[in-house]
Amino acid sequence: MILFFIFAAQGDYSAVLAMYHDQGLAPLKLLHFSEAVNITLGLPFPRTSPDHGTGYDITGTGKASLDSFKAAMECAEMMVDA
Repeated sequence: MILFFIFAAQGDYSAVLAMYHDQGLAPLKLLHFSEAVNITLGLPFPRTSPDHGTGYDITGTGKASLDSFKAAMECAEMMVDA
Protein backbone atom coordinates (compact mmCIF):
# COMPACT_ATOMS: atom_id res chain seq x y z
CA MET A 1 0.00 0.00 0.00
CA ILE A 2 2.82 2.41 0.80
CA LEU A 3 3.98 2.36 -2.81
CA PHE A 4 0.75 4.00 -3.91
CA PHE A 5 1.49 6.95 -1.65
CA ILE A 6 5.05 7.21 -2.93
CA PHE A 7 3.81 7.23 -6.53
CA ALA A 8 1.09 9.77 -5.68
CA ALA A 9 3.64 12.03 -3.95
CA GLN A 10 5.76 11.89 -7.11
CA GLY A 11 2.77 12.96 -9.21
CA ASP A 12 1.92 9.62 -10.81
CA TYR A 13 -1.59 9.60 -9.27
CA SER A 14 -3.89 12.50 -8.47
CA ALA A 15 -5.54 10.64 -5.57
CA VAL A 16 -5.24 7.55 -3.41
CA LEU A 17 -8.29 5.87 -1.88
CA ALA A 18 -7.58 4.25 1.48
CA MET A 19 -10.10 1.76 2.84
CA TYR A 20 -9.28 2.55 6.47
CA HIS A 21 -8.71 5.83 8.29
CA ASP A 22 -5.24 4.91 9.59
CA GLN A 23 -3.98 3.72 6.20
CA GLY A 24 -4.50 7.07 4.56
CA LEU A 25 -3.89 9.62 7.28
CA ALA A 26 -0.33 8.72 8.25
CA PRO A 27 1.16 9.34 4.79
CA LEU A 28 -1.10 12.35 4.20
CA LYS A 29 -0.11 14.05 7.45
CA LEU A 30 3.54 13.23 6.88
CA LEU A 31 3.52 15.03 3.53
CA HIS A 32 0.83 17.71 3.95
CA PHE A 33 0.10 18.23 7.65
CA SER A 34 -0.67 21.94 7.47
CA GLU A 35 -2.81 21.79 4.33
CA ALA A 36 -4.75 18.53 4.66
CA VAL A 37 -8.56 18.73 4.57
CA ASN A 38 -11.14 16.25 5.86
CA ILE A 39 -14.14 15.94 3.54
CA THR A 40 -17.33 14.09 4.46
CA LEU A 41 -19.06 12.75 1.36
CA GLY A 42 -22.69 11.70 0.98
CA LEU A 43 -24.23 14.65 2.82
CA PRO A 44 -26.71 17.03 1.17
CA PHE A 45 -24.29 19.90 1.93
CA PRO A 46 -20.51 20.39 1.77
CA ARG A 47 -18.74 19.42 4.98
CA THR A 48 -15.00 20.09 5.31
CA SER A 49 -12.69 20.56 8.28
CA PRO A 50 -8.98 20.90 9.02
CA ASP A 51 -7.47 17.43 9.13
CA HIS A 52 -5.05 17.97 12.00
CA GLY A 53 -7.39 18.02 14.98
CA THR A 54 -8.00 20.62 17.66
CA GLY A 55 -4.48 21.46 18.86
CA TYR A 56 -5.44 21.96 22.49
CA ASP A 57 -1.81 21.37 23.47
CA ILE A 58 -0.67 24.54 21.64
CA THR A 59 -3.58 26.80 22.58
CA GLY A 60 -2.33 30.26 23.52
CA THR A 61 1.27 29.58 22.52
CA GLY A 62 1.24 31.40 19.19
CA LYS A 63 2.28 28.21 17.37
CA ALA A 64 -1.06 27.50 15.71
CA SER A 65 -1.40 27.90 11.95
CA LEU A 66 -4.57 28.69 10.02
CA ASP A 67 -3.30 27.02 6.82
CA SER A 68 -5.39 23.86 7.13
CA PHE A 69 -8.49 25.87 8.10
CA LYS A 70 -8.01 28.09 5.05
CA ALA A 71 -7.59 25.01 2.84
CA ALA A 72 -10.82 23.54 4.27
CA MET A 73 -12.71 26.76 3.53
CA GLU A 74 -11.33 26.94 -0.01
CA CYS A 75 -12.29 23.31 -0.60
CA ALA A 76 -15.84 23.97 0.63
CA GLU A 77 -16.09 26.98 -1.66
CA MET A 78 -15.01 24.85 -4.63
CA MET A 79 -17.62 22.24 -3.73
CA VAL A 80 -20.38 24.88 -3.61
CA ASP A 81 -19.30 26.45 -6.92
CA ALA A 82 -19.08 23.10 -8.73
